[in-house]
Amino acid sequence: MKKLIFLLISFSYQYAFAQFTNIMIDNIGNPEEPSVCVNPKNTNYIVAGANINNVYQSLDGGLTWQKDILQSPYGVWGDPCVFTDTSGAFYYLHLSNPPSGNWIDRIVCQQLPNSGSSWSTGTYMGLNGSRAQDKEWATVDQQTNTIYVTWTQFDQYGSGDQDDSSVILFSKSTDQAATWSSPVRINRLAGDCIDSDNTTEGAVPAMGANGEIYVCWSNRDTLFFDRSLDGGVTWLDDDIFVDEQPGGWDYYIPGMLRCNGLPVTKTDLSNGPNHGTIYINWTDQRNGSDNTDVWLSKSTDGGTTWSSAVKVNDDEYEKHQFLTWMDVDQVTGYLYFIFYDRRDYSDQTTDVYMAYSTDGGATFTNKKISSEPFVLTTSVFFGDYSNISVYDGKIVPIWTRQDGNATSVWTAMIDFATLMEEATAFESDHFMLHQNYPNPFSDQTTIDIDITSGGYYSLTLYDITGRKVAVLADNEKLYKGRQTFTLDAAQLKLASNTYYYSLQKGNEVQTKKLLLR
Repeated sequence: MKKLIFLLISFSYQYAFAQFTNIMIDNIGNPEEPSVCVNPKNTNYIVAGANINNVYQSLDGGLTWQKDILQSPYGVWGDPCVFTDTSGAFYYLHLSNPPSGNWIDRIVCQQLPNSGSSWSTGTYMGLNGSRAQDKEWATVDQQTNTIYVTWTQFDQYGSGDQDDSSVILFSKSTDQAATWSSPVRINRLAGDCIDSDNTTEGAVPAMGANGEIYVCWSNRDTLFFDRSLDGGVTWLDDDIFVDEQPGGWDYYIPGMLRCNGLPVTKTDLSNGPNHGTIYINWTDQRNGSDNTDVWLSKSTDGGTTWSSAVKVNDDEYEKHQFLTWMDVDQVTGYLYFIFYDRRDYSDQTTDVYMAYSTDGGATFTNKKISSEPFVLTTSVFFGDYSNISVYDGKIVPIWTRQDGNATSVWTAMIDFATLMEEATAFESDHFMLHQNYPNPFSDQTTIDIDITSGGYYSLTLYDITGRKVAVLADNEKLYKGRQTFTLDAAQLKLASNTYYYSLQKGNEVQTKKLLLR
């Protein structure tokens, strides 16, 4: 019988990763630098943003998305930060470009009270003459619903004058972003204004277990940390040293106009064993300029002392992993990371990986989550960060992809239950049959098999009634590793319907459902 499926690739089991359904959110207007947030009140309700003024909503857990253009009288100029408060209302922080003011002269916050409503025109913080306000992020106190925001202020953005400096500022709102407090400076050691290694950058705040406010930033090839115990009124007199950041905030990745090691601060507020632990996630080049890695450090004493950095990416090659972000599932306390990864390539070809840890960062599981690699070039701006949001096992990564001179924004359908099913399958079976991707599909789809024990396998396609419609592999000898097949609906003369495919070795059988549109 002539084979109906073409074997594309096979590589070692050590670097075989699960495949997840990828969803393109937007590819119009070169979107990049995405932010995303799952609503804890309803995890099927997700909001995302992307440069420069794009906002997206999904009401079905990320399967479909509605796009709108965010507008404000203060201008919308990128650096999106999407988050929710305790009522489930969404907020969108961004930079400004007002018609009668200066470029990025303030931080703007717009609110979406609930699904179906309109975004507010926005309020702002940080307006300080012609000084530039940049790289903002927020966190929310779950006890008081206070919104806390930190960002970088430049005396003059891009200036090389040694009299011009950059500092980390803080502001808060106790009335759902209606008004904002006067900014307070956090850091003691100022940076320059060049927007590079000696600039204060990357302030991502996090709440402590007892209402503390934590924040880390990068400056002069070093990660610094500060905290407030009184709602941001006062901060420590000295910046606490977390770790060196070899290569600095601003380092080189082939194919990128620029790349940074932005530190992300998160705290475990779950009822799990690591309650109260503070985590900082970043990238640097301590292992060489050709070997960028993802790192994690943690503190169990409120940020006074920090653990030695542990590597999150589990490859053993001199390759680049960059633009990381992390989140903590506040129900389970599990840690999740997203980053771009070149472990399987010797050029600028790039995948997207997710890592997770269920033991407070002691060990990590890495999984490739992008369905197809892409090549980065300097022809377009790729953005300064990716993002990930997790709540109660609902995992929503978001990333930028580049194809030629165009960028697009993507997500993947992932939940913790599926991750555990896969882990169990590897422990107990000789193989694991993955969900086809894309699914649903209209032309071609791909089926992956990870095999831990070689042997003779059969792969069979059935219609919804259980009738066999194709034998894709007939007792075929397959070897340890990943086997990737392409299913061609036209070649098989399949009509739009629901089908099932089963992989069998001896008495072991695994079955998945696929949808042909």
